[in-house]
Amino acid sequence: MRHHGRLRAGILGALLVLCSAGCGGGGGGAASSSTPELRASSKIGVSSPAFADDGTIPRRYTCDGENVSPPLDLSGVPQGAAGLVVLVEDPDAPGGTFVHWTVWGIDPHETALAAGAVPRGAVQGRNGFGKLGYGGPCPPEGKAHHYVFSVFAADVKPTLPEGAAAGDVKRALAGHVTASGTLVGRYGR
Repeated sequence: MRHHGRLRAGILGALLVLCSAGCGGGGGGAASSSTPELRASSKIGVSSPAFADDGTIPRRYTCDGENVSPPLDLSGVPQGAAGLVVLVEDPDAPGGTFVHWTVWGIDPHETALAAGAVPRGAVQGRNGFGKLGYGGPCPPEGKAHHYVFSVFAADVKPTLPEGAAAGDVKRALAGHVTASGTLVGRYGR
């Protein structure tokens, strides 16, 4: 009988670890090892009126608040870019890098993305929570996580269907990124 109790406790412990993996659970959030690293020679300025680089992301933009994307300001997008891509990832998630938002097909002339809005004509991918669109920071209790808001300018517009995975978007961008920039925010509970 004692053996069954230890076995049950071990199974429950394993389930708790699995359920807390990622950033709020949900499979498909970890980056694949076959996903290319995107590099660019030019820089895009990425900032937010809601938080400073390496600052705390306000609760409004997290799963503990309204869970809407924060406003982003962009500068230095190169002439000739066909489109912009925004990717938000948490590299501190227990199960590996967790995807919070992938959106592509953004007009390269956009200089600001409004809070909680998807730019006209843009397409959103599936996040690590298994849902379409933005899923805000939602870390387990403990040390604050870093959330990397990456913006890529490309010489092509990915022609992927709505709901595509971040890895698919990165593969479509491989060799086509002309400029990039990042903004890092933190959030903890």
